[in-house]
Amino acid sequence: MKQCDLIQYYGMVNARILFIDPSTRAFGLTLNPHLVHNKAPPLHVNIGDIFDQSKVVRVDRGFGLLLEIPSKPVSTPAYVNVSDVAEEEVRKLEKKFKEGTQVRVRILGFRHLEGLATGILKASAFEGPVFTHSDVKPGMVVKAKVTSLDSFGAIVQFPGGVKALCPTRHMSEFEIAKPGKKFKVGAELVFRVLGCKSKRITVTYKKTLVKSKLGIISSYAEATEGLVTHGWITKIEKHGFFVRFYNGVQGFAPRSELGLGPGDDPNSMYHVGQVVKCRVTGSSPASRHINLSLQMRPVRISEDDMVKLGSIVSGVVEGLTPSAVVINVNSKAHLKGMISNEHLADHHERAALLKSILKPGYKFDQLLVLDIEGNNIVLSAKFSLISSAEQLPSDISQIRPNTVVHGYVCNLIETGCFVRFLGRLTGFSPRSKAMDDHKADLSGAFYIGQSVRCNIVDVNSETARITLSLKQSCCSSTDATFIQEYFILEEKIARLQSLGSDGSELKWIEGFNIGSVIEAKIGEAKDIGVVVSFDKYNDVLGFITHSQLGGLSLETGSVVQAAVLDVDKAERLVDLSLKPEFVEKSQEGSSKSQPHKKKRKREASKALELHQTVNAVVEIVKEHYLVIAIPEYNHAIGYASIADYNTQKLPQKQFLNGQRVIATVMALPSPETSGRLLLLLNSIGEVTETSSSKRAKKKSSYNVGSLVPAEVTEIMPLELRLKFGIGFCGRVHITEVNDNNVLEKPFGNFKVGQTITARIVGKPNQKGHLWDLSIKPAMLADAGEIGVKTALEEFDFSTGQLVTGYVYKVDSEWAWLTISRHVKARLFILDTGCEPNELQQFQERFKVGKPVSGHILNVNKDKKLLRIVRHPLGALSTRNVGDEDKRKGESGNNISDESVTAHIHEGDILGGRISKILPGIGGLVVQIGPNNYGRVHFTELKDAWESDPLSGYHEGQFVKCKVLEVSHSTKGTIHIDLSLRLSLDGMIPKNPLELASDVDSTSKRAEKVEDLYPNMAVQGYVKNVIPKGCFIMLSRKVDAKILMSNLSNGYVNDPKKEFPIGKLVSGRVLAVEPLSKRVEVTLKNSDTKGTSKSEINDFSRLHVGDIVSGRIRRVESYGLFITLDHTNMVGLCHFSELSDDHIENIQTNYAAGEKVKAKILKLDEERHRISLGMKNSYFTDDIDFQITEQEESDEDIEETGVADDDADDEARSILLTDSTGMDIEYGSGVSDVLAQAESRASIPPLDVTLDDIEHSDMENFISQNQENNEVTGVDEKSKRRAKKKAKEEREREIRAAEERQLEKDVPRTTDEFEKLVRSSPNSSFVWIKYMAFMLNSADIEKARAIAERALRTINIREETEKLNIWVAYFNLENQYGNPPEEAVQKVFQRALQYCDPKKVHFALLGMYERTEEHKLAEELLDKMSKKFKHSCKLWLRRVQMLLMQQQDRVQPVVNRALLCLPRHKHVKFISQAAILEFKSGVPDRGRSMFEGVLREYPKRTDLWSIYLDQEIRLGDEDVIRALFERAISLSLPPKKMKFLFKKYLNYEKSCGDEARIESVKQKAMDYVESTLT
Repeated sequence: MKQCDLIQYYGMVNARILFIDPSTRAFGLTLNPHLVHNKAPPLHVNIGDIFDQSKVVRVDRGFGLLLEIPSKPVSTPAYVNVSDVAEEEVRKLEKKFKEGTQVRVRILGFRHLEGLATGILKASAFEGPVFTHSDVKPGMVVKAKVTSLDSFGAIVQFPGGVKALCPTRHMSEFEIAKPGKKFKVGAELVFRVLGCKSKRITVTYKKTLVKSKLGIISSYAEATEGLVTHGWITKIEKHGFFVRFYNGVQGFAPRSELGLGPGDDPNSMYHVGQVVKCRVTGSSPASRHINLSLQMRPVRISEDDMVKLGSIVSGVVEGLTPSAVVINVNSKAHLKGMISNEHLADHHERAALLKSILKPGYKFDQLLVLDIEGNNIVLSAKFSLISSAEQLPSDISQIRPNTVVHGYVCNLIETGCFVRFLGRLTGFSPRSKAMDDHKADLSGAFYIGQSVRCNIVDVNSETARITLSLKQSCCSSTDATFIQEYFILEEKIARLQSLGSDGSELKWIEGFNIGSVIEAKIGEAKDIGVVVSFDKYNDVLGFITHSQLGGLSLETGSVVQAAVLDVDKAERLVDLSLKPEFVEKSQEGSSKSQPHKKKRKREASKALELHQTVNAVVEIVKEHYLVIAIPEYNHAIGYASIADYNTQKLPQKQFLNGQRVIATVMALPSPETSGRLLLLLNSIGEVTETSSSKRAKKKSSYNVGSLVPAEVTEIMPLELRLKFGIGFCGRVHITEVNDNNVLEKPFGNFKVGQTITARIVGKPNQKGHLWDLSIKPAMLADAGEIGVKTALEEFDFSTGQLVTGYVYKVDSEWAWLTISRHVKARLFILDTGCEPNELQQFQERFKVGKPVSGHILNVNKDKKLLRIVRHPLGALSTRNVGDEDKRKGESGNNISDESVTAHIHEGDILGGRISKILPGIGGLVVQIGPNNYGRVHFTELKDAWESDPLSGYHEGQFVKCKVLEVSHSTKGTIHIDLSLRLSLDGMIPKNPLELASDVDSTSKRAEKVEDLYPNMAVQGYVKNVIPKGCFIMLSRKVDAKILMSNLSNGYVNDPKKEFPIGKLVSGRVLAVEPLSKRVEVTLKNSDTKGTSKSEINDFSRLHVGDIVSGRIRRVESYGLFITLDHTNMVGLCHFSELSDDHIENIQTNYAAGEKVKAKILKLDEERHRISLGMKNSYFTDDIDFQITEQEESDEDIEETGVADDDADDEARSILLTDSTGMDIEYGSGVSDVLAQAESRASIPPLDVTLDDIEHSDMENFISQNQENNEVTGVDEKSKRRAKKKAKEEREREIRAAEERQLEKDVPRTTDEFEKLVRSSPNSSFVWIKYMAFMLNSADIEKARAIAERALRTINIREETEKLNIWVAYFNLENQYGNPPEEAVQKVFQRALQYCDPKKVHFALLGMYERTEEHKLAEELLDKMSKKFKHSCKLWLRRVQMLLMQQQDRVQPVVNRALLCLPRHKHVKFISQAAILEFKSGVPDRGRSMFEGVLREYPKRTDLWSIYLDQEIRLGDEDVIRALFERAISLSLPPKKMKFLFKKYLNYEKSCGDEARIESVKQKAMDYVESTLT
């Protein structure tokens, strides 16, 4: 109406175009407010709502009704289509419905464009529970009408009009091909809703489900344990079937819960679609898993009667099924088990044969429990699994990487192989790790159920994934169990075949013992041998192969004496030999007339021991094994398997009669081995050849190792082409010509057409089909075949090794070399020399074919690529070997993974290339390697002090440089400082004309502050200009400060203009403070500059008795050399004149550069010698000597040139005492405090172990603070000092006595050690020395035996002594164990049973840290974090390891530690972790930790002291002073405040000036006054 009013009064209205009709050129407009304003229409009703008093607004003839719905807050328009008005057809709508009448309507939907709701007036719309899809709920029983039928099911419609699908499988209780008779279009049936998803409703007509009164499961959360419900089977598998419930929820019922008997097939008892009644046994809504059982009441069996997983049981065969053998297990629970066909034996063929002859009643003595499924047990008769049952894992926590475990293949897929152990523990071997030959077919190499040995590659506990390797090269057998099981099964099969007889059929075996001689009658001759018979045993046949005839010609019917080599009990076949060595051996053994031969034979048999490696000869080649003889041991007969567990289906290596093999004795003849000697071929671990390579080999009569005559066809730069035989081509690589690769032109002596002799070393390659040949003299001189090992060249290179190769490619940066046929190397341009002219001629110096030698820097085994350098890694020019270099040298050559900077050391002379010229005084960035760069300081560019040292340098220029320092940052980066100065050692160029003429003594740089002294003339470059003066660079490490007043004799108007950055200035040193590393320089001209040398060395100025000051120049064992201040004279203070008390070690009490006071005792002017004394008694007339005031007086002397001897007398000890008993000492003891501070500052980070930090660091700080807070008298201090001195003297005497005793009585033989251990049986020190003695004698086994003996001998109460032995045992196995990790773990597990587990864990962790086995240390720490999570020491060790490895995972560890540790340990942990951060990590993180703990404990002076000491060690004065100010502003007790003020004052005396000292004193006075008021 408002729009109409607008049209009426204004003739204008806002409308939105709905459509345009181009034919009539008409526009369709709308005035609906929601369309005009482009908004959604307001809806106040919902689908399905019923309104009884809806008003008819308009009747559209033939179309429908427009209604007004009385919704709130406003009414809603609705439209009812004519088809929805009534059940029957309405022809005249306007007569039945009048405008203004009220009707009952139900909301059917919405028409958003018009802003209308759609409704329905039919009576059926108001009946029934379902009107829309939202009304449908799973499990709802509804009546519906069938509207259509199809092959996939029936479409049914609910009374409200909603349609649903009834699938074909749900039309009946049973499987049907066509719908039943009840399903007709129009029929009304009762259904149950299965699910409703995306308006797709599925229903079922299965009577059991429709009429079920049990609860339903429509979500995983509703599956509660014990719930009984109905479901239907969707999929059936061997190990169980899946059951579907409502709304798509499904569960799994394992075979053990189906009520089946052993061997029953689930498919024979159940079918897909069947409705079953099941019970929920467990559920996990998060993982959407439901476990079901068809047994309504679970069968309960006591734990004692149940067999355990991995145990060995016995059982009797109850029955046979096509796929398994049913076993009655001998147990109290009367359980039944099942052995699948594949688990009857390790050998596939033997398993099938055993299954074919098994009968009910046969007893299996040993069976392994593989899995337990309820009351059914899965068993295995595999000998490999039974013999290794104790080692088989059943849980992922029992698996250790790099161990070999027995298992069986449970599934094969295209991408890999699944291997199962006990229970459901399964690992996966990817295709790349399953076989050595990646091209072979996986299904052709393995079969399901096959016994395998697998190497554990990786174990991921989080994802529960185990990665395995089945490669024969790393999983080959180490015992003879594979062949042993073969013979055990052979005997078992023979006995089964003889069942039913009286047992006499197996008595014939007693007459055919291995190696015995028997009489045989020659029978029919065959192609491969002769058949013989035996008079006593008519049903046993013998066979003699041609190779065993011994060269004899036999006639049919003749009788011979033959030796038994092998007996096939199942086939009743005996293999014989007529060779004299076998026949005569047996006759000699049975003869009584030759006792010496019997004795010799008995000695030979005794000499054959287990695990002995022997040379053997193949006598008979059987299908699965070899019969071999050992000539060295009286032709003993043994048996070795051809195949292995993992190679049963692969093509086996071919053997010939008479072939020599190498084998290891694995089992001596015994009943367990059926009286046979079992051996293991050493070649069993080698990779067998594929069938394609075998075919290629058959085509050729040449083998690897054969010598062939060949003709030269072509001479190439890097290889010699040859032809030999009939149509064969080969090549001789340039490295296969001579033994040393040192010839300049190795092909120079050869011509095309020349005939030479070569040895084949490699098979034809795929590209050119060329054989690899060698003409090395050493290779040609080898007798016999060299075998495949020559072709498979071992990649055995180590870092530092010298190698020689030939250049085959050169580019702008690299020279590429070939070391051998398969190994390449590369040489970087900057590693080829150090002279610039050599580097510029890089490509001219390295031509293709040139021999080049170098030392290996890096090894890439995957690519078979080496990186080499020209200079040796262990003996570089002018190299200073440091501790790090020694460590690397001790570690051997195993550093292939080390950084490529390992060859760069201080003092090395290198070639470099300028990469970047830094602006200002930044210097140069010089490239010294492919990815390595060093920096040249501004003062290291040239020898002479030049105003512009960067002149003459440009980017890309080659330079010769010397390494000054190599440092490692906390972030893991490496900083290399270089120098280009030619005056340094080793930097003199080859051309003397290049040496600068202006290089003189002034070119020396002060590398340390100690190299400077007052009045020393210096030069430097301006580094920075500030309002108070400027800083200059004297060298790369030493900077100096110049005050504004010392910049010039005149007035300096603009320092930045007159002294720009980089300007060269000259001056002299005013003051040097080695402790604070401060140097002050003046640029003023001084009168003292002209002081003659004679005046400086004037002895007349010195007198006996004078008190002088100076600095220690050198410390010797007999005394100190002291340089007197302001002179060049040096005096000696003898050891006896240092102190009134005895000094044990002069080196620990004094250091070079330290400032001291001495008294002149004697002057010898003729010899220019000065004798000095430093005893305290010499200074009794003086008041306490203060370093700060002495330094101040020194500065006055340097400025005025006049010494003021009264400065010392003016020093006074100021002691303020108030009524509170607080005293603040400012003068006395300053030297002691400074000495302590200096000694603390000189300790490098982590110079002590973490154990010492944990037990002593915090306690030392606290005890130190407590001592500072106590007021003690002088007498008490002197008594304490005397007591401490006496204690130290007593300890020295005891230690000296022990050392003398040890030196006097050091055992040097086993007998002496035995006497010592008998006298001190509980001393771990003696036992460990005994072990070390055995290790020095290279007797590892005896060392182990001594360790075991010590553990048995030491008293059980001596836990510490026992722990020491365990630690020594750890170190022994870590170095000599095989493999070390496994050996250490075994000892570790034993130690846990006898000692404190926490101490044992920490001992093992310490060993891993010492040997730098970081990965094992991290794994151990992870375990310890779970086991000892309340240990503060553990978490600190973890933080320390992360910091030492420069990792950024410290904060998460700290957070986790605070969650695990008890609250009373938090302060201790946070403070010590912060100390570690300051020493080895990021100081900012340490500050954050201290700040956090001080917020909670602001009155803990021990924490303030630790915090301040760490900041003092870093040396940032502004931060230190700010922290002191915060500390002294606290409201603490007087004693604690006294400690803080004293600490502040001591710091300012050591690092500050007089003004700051006075400021601290004044603040202390203010505090005292405030406490008094």
